[in-house]
Amino acid sequence: MTPLRIVFFGTPDFAVPSLQALLAAPDATVVGAVTQPDKPRGRGQHVSASPVKVRAEAAGLPVLQPTKLGAPDFLDALRELTPDLGVVAAYGRLLPESVLALPRLGLVNVHASLLPRWRGASPIERAIIAGDAVTGVTIMRVVKALDAGAMFSVAETPIDPDETGAVLETRLAAIGAELLAATLPAIARGTAVETPQDEALVTLAPLITKADGLLEWDLPAREIHDTVRALVPWPRAYTFLDTTRLVVHETRPHPSLAAAWTALGAGDRAPAAVAAHPGVVAPSPKGTLLVGAGEGTVVEIRRLQEDGRKELDARAFLAGRALAAGSAFSAGASS
Repeated sequence: MTPLRIVFFGTPDFAVPSLQALLAAPDATVVGAVTQPDKPRGRGQHVSASPVKVRAEAAGLPVLQPTKLGAPDFLDALRELTPDLGVVAAYGRLLPESVLALPRLGLVNVHASLLPRWRGASPIERAIIAGDAVTGVTIMRVVKALDAGAMFSVAETPIDPDETGAVLETRLAAIGAELLAATLPAIARGTAVETPQDEALVTLAPLITKADGLLEWDLPAREIHDTVRALVPWPRAYTFLDTTRLVVHETRPHPSLAAAWTALGAGDRAPAAVAAHPGVVAPSPKGTLLVGAGEGTVVEIRRLQEDGRKELDARAFLAGRALAAGSAFSAGASS
């Protein structure tokens, strides 16, 4: 069987394992890659190529970086590649009908959720924030409607209660690449089964923004912890102490103040009459930082950072700042 001529659409690190899987697949020939234009990245905001562009160029592939997907010059360049199939993995833009109609077999997508749950731009973060115990990857047909195409295959994986967005993304990228390679032969033979999504079960995963990182202390500790870990490495969770913005890097939830003291090895020395109020620094064993949350629960802040300063563990942070029990974190800077 003649290998499928595949054009790959992808941009971030998540997409690179899928591209690598296609480059290694005996039933595929990658004829080109489409990725987002070079842009400022990292702390220095230096203009640089996307991870997919770097890998594609290393493989000697032609790389297309259109600013307008419907532009005639881009469509002509795509047409000259004569693709049988398009494969999308976190490309970052919706594809118009003119692109969808071009490959002979259409396009398929490597989507980081168990569709129809979490359609949209940020499925990994939304799954963690929601406290999902399971997620996965779906290989689906690309249609004009957002992530609404029929499903070719699905792979599930549990989410560890302390797993960060960064760690889960890396795992799902590898799972997606393996699933793509396993699904491709049936697509090439024309024997792949396409299962429609159940529209009654759809949930949406809108793009994560910096505003999603603002911690609401009246939520239970587990939900606060889920937000903190979901937003690693970006945009990070944050709160305010008076006028100071604090980035919260690592937390641990506890069901009560007494349970927190016990977990920290302080035995039953927690003040029995003291309640843990949402956002208020609770009495804490030396070198630790406990903050009240909703429903009587407690958040242990393990690592944090003042804006413009380096990240510190709780002990080092408290050594440089007098933060007494009763101090309050808030959802906005106080004047």
